[in-house]
Amino acid sequence: MTILALRALGLGDLLVAVPALRGLRRAFPGERIVLATAPELARLAHASGAVDEVLPARGLADPLSFPPPELAVNLHGSGPESHRLLDALAPRARIGFRSAGWPGPDWDDGEHEADRWCRLLDWHGIPADPTDLLLPWDPPERGHVIVHPGAQYGCRRWPPDRYAQVAAALVAEGDRVLVTGSAAEAALVAAPPGAEVVAGKTDVAELAGLVAGARLVICGDTGVAHLATAFGTPSVLLFGPVSPRLWGPRTDGPHTVLWRSGLVRGDRWASDPDPALLAITVPDVLAACATAAPSREVR
Repeated sequence: MTILALRALGLGDLLVAVPALRGLRRAFPGERIVLATAPELARLAHASGAVDEVLPARGLADPLSFPPPELAVNLHGSGPESHRLLDALAPRARIGFRSAGWPGPDWDDGEHEADRWCRLLDWHGIPADPTDLLLPWDPPERGHVIVHPGAQYGCRRWPPDRYAQVAAALVAEGDRVLVTGSAAEAALVAAPPGAEVVAGKTDVAELAGLVAGARLVICGDTGVAHLATAFGTPSVLLFGPVSPRLWGPRTDGPHTVLWRSGLVRGDRWASDPDPALLAITVPDVLAACATAAPSREVR
């Protein structure tokens, strides 16, 4: 039996879907589970222990090249676009949210993303634990601090000069600070003397290794925050405009969320920082850093 699950989105999207994928694996322990997702996420998908193969897929624009699966599972969206992409494969059975021709539960905009996909499976008789998020990973080095200033949308990006001030303060206290991100994001922070800019120099797996070995991660609402959750790495997370109730750490652990809920503008795709982010100060972040992670090694 072949099960094809669709989650053709980004890094954080994959990581919050890990509990649902593991629910599928437990329900079908001996079957072949194929995940349609971005190819650079393959190593993380395999680390979940729930995926046998990765079918390269980005978004919903292109058809999936795959023989008819016995079961198609829509972990991508509510439909109808994502449903149609899977319907084109003529699966024998389907799991997804309620839409034309698809039985299932109704979509709920107000639930955490990890809970959403576990509730979907549970409706279809497959139990899944939304807190089952941790991934095994062997980091190449340990003890550094990651400052990750980037995010997909400007509304989620704390001002670059503030990240630079935080990085400078941590360098002054003796931390090895790595500034991570894509090549385009390297310019978001003018790294202070002593900080190392590795933005644009790591692939997804290498970035994952850096996060897994970090003493602390400082970032906004982005995929690196979900990596910190997946590896149990202490983190200070700056949220706005999207509530951490929807996309924040789902598990208890060493994660500090900074969130000014009363100031949120609410535009998830704006190009400028959300007022909730701007209300978070450098002293706020440094105070959170002081309590969020184990003490640095004294040399």
